Amino acid sequence: MDKIKELYKKYEEIIVYLIVGVVNTLVSWAAWYLLAYTILDPQVVWQNVALSIVSWVVGVVFGYVLNRKYVFKSTEPNIGKEFRQFAGGRISTGILDPVMMVLLINVLHFNEDLSKIVVAALVMVGNYLISKLFVFKKSANGTEAG
Repeated sequence: MDKIKELYKKYEEIIVYLIVGVVNTLVSWAAWYLLAYTILDPQVVWQNVALSIVSWVVGVVFGYVLNRKYVFKSTEPNIGKEFRQFAGGRISTGILDPVMMVLLINVLHFNEDLSKIVVAALVMVGNYLISKLFVFKKSANGTEAG
């Protein structure tokens, strides 16, 4: 049991990041499905786009709150600045996703399923690194570098 606790402490940030990612994905999907089965119709193009945008925004806002509190334990007082940085990082990886999918599938002719897995992993790693290095960065003494 001590070995498990030791491993958890060593990798706590990454473990919690993965758990938060799963929860965040479920919340984002729930927002999509809730709207899709109540007020918006995914068969109508503009409504389908609206569903994607709203579920993405819900995911970013919810993800910011969870990452701030549970993953990176931020105490940055300028939440607006921190959130803009977080959202900016998510926008950049959001752009990376379709670009990489086109590159892998249409240019390099990789398998679609494998491509989706590879791209999802790259986006997840990218989101973590952007959050750790730029959004919730710590100074040398362990405090917020903000």
